[in-house]
Amino acid sequence: MNTKTMEGLVGARTNIELLNTPFRVFKEARRKGDTETMKRAMGYVNDFSDKAQEYKEEADVGMEEDAKAAREREKLEREKAIEQRRKEREELEARTEESKDTDNNAEKSANKEADTVEVSKDGKVLLKQTVDAQHTDFEQSTSVNPQNVTGSEPVTYTAVGAVCPPAQTPTISVSV
Repeated sequence: MNTKTMEGLVGARTNIELLNTPFRVFKEARRKGDTETMKRAMGYVNDFSDKAQEYKEEADVGMEEDAKAAREREKLEREKAIEQRRKEREELEARTEESKDTDNNAEKSANKEADTVEVSKDGKVLLKQTVDAQHTDFEQSTSVNPQNVTGSEPVTYTAVGAVCPPAQTPTISVSV
């Protein structure tokens, strides 16, 4: 807190409290009808009131200075935070670039060290025969029987999509 602000607040409060005494004297003199004492008491009230007003203005000036200083401190803190975030971002980008470089180097070295596999002619022929056999089996098992499509009986399909023969429903007999 600024010294002007503290001095202004304390001075204004003190002078307002000091107003109570001459004002009390004024009220008592009014009851008695003593106009000279009333005038003298009102002079003191006006003096204390004027001093309190001066201290209030001093406190206002001090508070404006405090606010200005607080804005400057806040601005400096914001600039520091922005600079710190900028540095962090640059460090993060540098680390990202390093990790990309190490990943690329690791991929290059992995590509150099990778084993290669060649399939022989006999293996290719065997693979083709196996694939053709599976394809033919699949076509035969997935052929649609029009009777099953329009029939009223439920149809069950296998995992490969072939129609399974209808299962027998179990019968339960109960005797009492």
